[in-house]
Amino acid sequence: MTTNKSPLIVSRGEIWEVRFDPSEGDEIRKIRPAVVMNIPSAGRMALQIVVPITGWQPQFAGYFWMVHLSSTNNSGLSKESAADAFQIKSVSTNRFRRKIGSLNPFEIDQIAAAIVICIGYKLPR
Repeated sequence: MTTNKSPLIVSRGEIWEVRFDPSEGDEIRKIRPAVVMNIPSAGRMALQIVVPITGWQPQFAGYFWMVHLSSTNNSGLSKESAADAFQIKSVSTNRFRRKIGSLNPFEIDQIAAAIVICIGYKLPR
């Protein structure tokens, strides 16, 4: 038996509820919001690169990998939050539950910059 399930359409900067379980060790757990970070032309499988979102804590202000996100109508976030760029993952779109909202270009760029710092990327000379 086959299903005619249409592929999920997602875009960079959108926030979706994503099911991260099962997880191991310090990996992010449970169903939580995550922002889609890959560009549309990257990849050919039903995978998306996401950065999980967690509740904001004051100490996160000192961590370069935690990007502050405000609770706005556009973001759909219910509280002040943080994108945890150190937990970046490629996940199946089967893990996506529902679209919550989207971020503005500045916030997307801040997350991308945090990812670049986490992986130690330096421009070629």
